Amino acid sequence: TSLWNRKARLWLRGRKDILRKVAEALAENRRPVLWMHSSSLGEFEQGRILLETLRAKYPGYLVVITFFSPSGFEVRKDYKGADHVFYLPLPLRSNARRFIEAVNPSLVLWIKYDYWYNYLHELKKRNTPVLLISAIFQRNNSFFKWYGQWYKQMLHLFTWLFVQDEASERRLKVIGVKNVSVSGDTRFDRVIDIAENFQSMPEIEAFTANHPVIVAGSTWPEDEEELDHYANTHPEIRF
Repeated sequence: TSLWNRKARLWLRGRKDILRKVAEALAENRRPVLWMHSSSLGEFEQGRILLETLRAKYPGYLVVITFFSPSGFEVRKDYKGADHVFYLPLPLRSNARRFIEAVNPSLVLWIKYDYWYNYLHELKKRNTPVLLISAIFQRNNSFFKWYGQWYKQMLHLFTWLFVQDEASERRLKVIGVKNVSVSGDTRFDRVIDIAENFQSMPEIEAFTANHPVIVAGSTWPEDEEELDHYANTHPEIRF
């Protein structure tokens, strides 16, 4: 079975009866809701530090997290920093309306990208504040193309856009998006948070001892073949 087919099964299975599950989970809620949406795991980690900061400051809020991708949901479905974790229902107009009626968010954090017009439009109709967090806009994005009018409309549905760099801010202002600020990349905040709360890992420390260490992440099979050959010829290095 291919990786894609497995992900597709998870993607479909996770959305089965999702609107009913969301409505039942939140039917008795009377607390204000903070909703954070991430496409996948990497985007979640970018928003996590902000989410946890807000939760500590406003403990009365109920926290709902959604993911579009199985690689986010399956890893973080039991995340203790949220009251509920769901797949985002397919972005049809009726789904967006029913989901937002059930969740009734007071504030929405949209992490980096994954723009879905029907959700953003429904939130705008309800005057719900929606913040785009850690976004970055490249020159070749659809927003800046001759055919990008529809994409540009979605940017105006956000209450405020927090971008990673000044180049993104400039590009947005050229196309008339003024509600924007440069706030940097929240991944750095997350890394600092992890470092400051580091816990010793005896197994790793015993393995690395006083040897030089190489750490590789997000590798492809071709990378791993080269690393395997290098590891076999450099026994003094830990990988």
